[in-house]
Amino acid sequence: MGLRVGDSELGIVSDESVEPAPPGRVLLSREVADVDAVLAQVEALGGRASAPADDMPWGQRVAHVQDPDGNAVNLTTKTG
Repeated sequence: MGLRVGDSELGIVSDESVEPAPPGRVLLSREVADVDAVLAQVEALGGRASAPADDMPWGQRVAHVQDPDGNAVNLTTKTG
């Protein structure tokens, strides 16, 4: 999977041979069409959700999850 912004691309891969480290100070946010629909798939894909999605006052619905390697990821959808 990758993320392209302008001429830059961030590649994301999973490597079973790498031992997970404690989460660091980097937080990746990914905008999705429907946070609740994606959140329902997180555990089946090897991730963990810390809580249900929540509506934020700045106009986003946000879910805080960890990917299979323990990295923190925010799933977001614009509201209103």
